[in-house]
Amino acid sequence: MKKIAFIIITMIILAGFGGPVRSQILDNPPQDVIYYDNDLEDVKPIPLPSVRKADIMWSKRIWREIDMRQKMNQPFYFPLEPHNNWRNFITVIMDALKEGSITAYDISGSTDEFLVPLNYQEIVTRQTDTFHRELTRPYPPYDQFDTVIYSEFDPNKVTRLRIKEDWYFDKKRSQMLVRILGICPVMIKERNDEEFNEPLFWIYYPEARPILAQAEVFNRFNDAARRSYDEIFMKRFFNSYIYKEQNVYDRRISEYAQGLDALLEAERIKLELLDFEQSLWEY
Repeated sequence: MKKIAFIIITMIILAGFGGPVRSQILDNPPQDVIYYDNDLEDVKPIPLPSVRKADIMWSKRIWREIDMRQKMNQPFYFPLEPHNNWRNFITVIMDALKEGSITAYDISGSTDEFLVPLNYQEIVTRQTDTFHRELTRPYPPYDQFDTVIYSEFDPNKVTRLRIKEDWYFDKKRSQMLVRILGICPVMIKERNDEEFNEPLFWIYYPEARPILAQAEVFNRFNDAARRSYDEIFMKRFFNSYIYKEQNVYDRRISEYAQGLDALLEAERIKLELLDFEQSLWEY
């Protein structure tokens, strides 16, 4: 009996040694770059010029959507796992929400006003779904059974960003300028074998600028020229399309135009912004 107990204990110990070995991460790992660059650690966003009501000659509110799957917009989506001080956009936002550095605002109905704040736990809880489905067994008699599918919040399913911005002509500077006011991450969700887009929350962009100014973005053209998400937005290094302009009906383009007509309508709105500034000058 003692021999059997000794053999069992020995097998348990050997099995423990044979499992995967987990090492601790070093406090001071070797430097993985040829030089140490901390330019973005203490950087602050560039202050925006002051705006007076008397200087705004004309303004229009525009809503855009950024598809992060497009090649130009992929720095918003990648890397899927943080490394080398690189984090994708949604990871930067969720980390800041978890720390309490920025505030998220609820989307109630179709409104995009910054009225009802949300905390990190509320956001994660809302995206945790439990629903029932009827499946068929893969073996005879191939009967059907009910099952519960539990899905947690997956940041990698956030593939779009919505932007609310104001375009205005400043007659003091004689310039057409733009201010981004809010950003809304949009997540792809699946239910009943159908995919749909679900906006998660709005963040107030001026509040998030200090966080985004210190978040590094991959520069595909030059590793030495580091960029931040704030720089990407301020310099308009992204591709987007207009899905709504401010109107008396408060409706989106998709509500009165479909397919090619919707694309042409979005292009018309964009050209209208450019033509307005050009029409103010005489050559």
